Amino acid sequence: MGGFLVGTLVMMAIRRQSEPDREPEPVEDSLSPGVASVLAVLPSSAVVLDREDRVLRASSAARAYGLVRGDALMAAELLALARKVRRDGEIREGEIEVPGRKFGQESTTFAVRVAPLGSSGQVLVLAEDQTERLRVEAVRRDFVANVSHELKTPVGALSLLAETIQDAADDPEAVTRFAGRMQHEAARLTYLVQDLITLSRIQGAEAIPTPGPVPVDEAVHEAIDRCNTKAASKDITLVAGGTEGLNIWGDDELLVTALRNLIDNAVAYSPEHTRVVVSARPAGDAVEVSVSDQGIGIPEGAQERIFERFFRVDAARSRATGGTGLGLAIVKHVAVAHGGEVTVWSKEGSGSTFTLRLPAFGGVAVAVPRTTSTPMEAAT
Repeated sequence: MGGFLVGTLVMMAIRRQSEPDREPEPVEDSLSPGVASVLAVLPSSAVVLDREDRVLRASSAARAYGLVRGDALMAAELLALARKVRRDGEIREGEIEVPGRKFGQESTTFAVRVAPLGSSGQVLVLAEDQTERLRVEAVRRDFVANVSHELKTPVGALSLLAETIQDAADDPEAVTRFAGRMQHEAARLTYLVQDLITLSRIQGAEAIPTPGPVPVDEAVHEAIDRCNTKAASKDITLVAGGTEGLNIWGDDELLVTALRNLIDNAVAYSPEHTRVVVSARPAGDAVEVSVSDQGIGIPEGAQERIFERFFRVDAARSRATGGTGLGLAIVKHVAVAHGGEVTVWSKEGSGSTFTLRLPAFGGVAVAVPRTTSTPMEAAT
């Protein structure tokens, strides 16, 4: 809203010029050099109309958004506001929506302020693009709604199970069975809270506080170690391969977190007795780390949305495996925080491959020889 503040200063300047102790402008429809200079540097869309609704001055932003064409103001709502302001001299504010200028382009939402300039019938129109702010607010509302929904499920289940255990106090087998389910729901709630904390810490795409060289081999094996127990329960073999001795520029714990989520995801959606392979390779000024599985694959129509928070291709299966719906969102934000990206290849029935592409340490991916060998396969 910085443009509105500057616009207010412009209006104050105009009013000072129209005070009785100052000489009137020789030409009613001209702008003073000072006001014209301020309008030229306004970050928001600024338009000055004369008494006939002709455009005297328009910022480049106003023309770029299609609000002004030639000497005409194209937005009918703005013209109506300008005429009301000229008629009664009252400043008016509001919000308008302007259609996209190209086919398929979304509309743009503006917060507008219209005010009189002096007594010559001129009107100042300021329009601030609010599209991104409204989008962020909508995402925030959806996030809160999703979090509330996800938390209600395990919390409600815990409450119900607790009541059931009370009613089954005289049945040791039932108590043991329901207590086990309570532990499952409590673990799910713990994972959800942990993922929310992790995501909130990195989702702003802020720079990593203390980046440094991160050995990819160590991060891969640390992530595999953290996933071994879950993989062993399905007899899934976790394999590390590719080029050894590569380093990225970033944060080691964030890289481990991203790889752990990718491996956990691969294990959750893979059948028993299969393999999940984690491999690294140099790619120019970057390092690519891929996680490949032999799982059920992802439908093509869902591949564009899988990195959204709480999006699940199969909600029932995800809940059965204890997934929070945040793992791939965390991976995406880790990649962004490192100045990299994550991509996916998948075919239903053939498995999936997720690839993290991250900046190499030193600006070029070079394998650094190790003084000690590291086992390349961690079988569960």
